[in-house]
Amino acid sequence: MSDTKRTAADAYSPLTLAFVGDGVYDLLVRDHLVRRANRPVGELNKIKVSLVNCESQARFAQKLMPSLTEKEQAVYKRGRNAAPKCTPKHGSVADYHSATGLECLFGYLHINGETERINLLFSQIVEMS
Repeated sequence: MSDTKRTAADAYSPLTLAFVGDGVYDLLVRDHLVRRANRPVGELNKIKVSLVNCESQARFAQKLMPSLTEKEQAVYKRGRNAAPKCTPKHGSVADYHSATGLECLFGYLHINGETERINLLFSQIVEMS
């Protein structure tokens, strides 16, 4: 993908991309956990929550930054700088914004059909956790 090429996902707002990306990221985490070990649902959910929260996602986003393309960094920043109407229940506002940026990136890649890139970035996240 060229960093200057406009894509279908460029037409969506960053918060719409984050809405989609939240679901994509959540499903990747759930799939990863279930494939790793057959555990009781309560235990799976506890582990999932440790990976799908603004603090963890902000940490993962920061560590992914060097491996992102210019376009991906721009998409992340669009999401991070968006003004969500919600406030975080847990974690800082800065972490919440950073997590929104990560979700925006995953939504952007999903809308553009970049499954291989999503999987590559997620595998890097798995290695960090």
